Amino acid sequence: MSRDMNGRTILVTGGSSGLGAAVVAAVAKAGGRPYVLDRQPPAVEVPWVECDLSDTRAAEAATRRLAEQAGGLDGVVTAAGMDVPGRLTDVPGETWDRIVAINLLGTAAVIRAAVPHLERSHGTVVTVASTLGVKAVSDATAYCAAKFGVVGFTRALAAELAGTVGVTLLIPGGMRTAFFDDRDEKYKPGPDAVLNDPADTAEAVLFALGQPPGCAVRELVVCAEQESSYP
Repeated sequence: MSRDMNGRTILVTGGSSGLGAAVVAAVAKAGGRPYVLDRQPPAVEVPWVECDLSDTRAAEAATRRLAEQAGGLDGVVTAAGMDVPGRLTDVPGETWDRIVAINLLGTAAVIRAAVPHLERSHGTVVTVASTLGVKAVSDATAYCAAKFGVVGFTRALAAELAGTVGVTLLIPGGMRTAFFDDRDEKYKPGPDAVLNDPADTAEAVLFALGQPPGCAVRELVVCAEQESSYP
């Protein structure tokens, strides 16, 4: 069951699709007020700002803009992410850099801008890593580098903000989203792949966001029982 958000303002990056959209829907259903940062407009009518998260200074500015519009922030969920699988020498350098920028640097930039608001509300940050942030695989050097980075960043952030902002690291397995759609066939989940429903993962996010001040869920691994990339 969704926890009651009681009008709390939650900023969701990548909130127009995939896990981000599922989090937006769950927050709204629970009585919260979701705000979205994304390159595309959300399918539902929620406040949003267009932003390319690979531009970290623009990400900071967009976060401040939404925080001011919302009158503060009670939570941030960094669900935006991308990947283009391939061998290191086959992935163009610009693409490799963009994967790291969106998944890692964009995450840090949004949180950097949001922290003053979250400290005032004693709010919560939920960063979204991946099972490939704890288990490395071939043909994913950029994605693994970024998601391993999110894991380290979040653990350090939790130590830094202890007592003022709740920090949760979410490590999700594969989900039934459009994340895999534009890949070469050899990098798409096979017909027998067992993937999680993003709505179920979003419920775990709500659980983290719903903890009372002073209590934090530090890390959550959420995946299908037959997830092949964990443990």
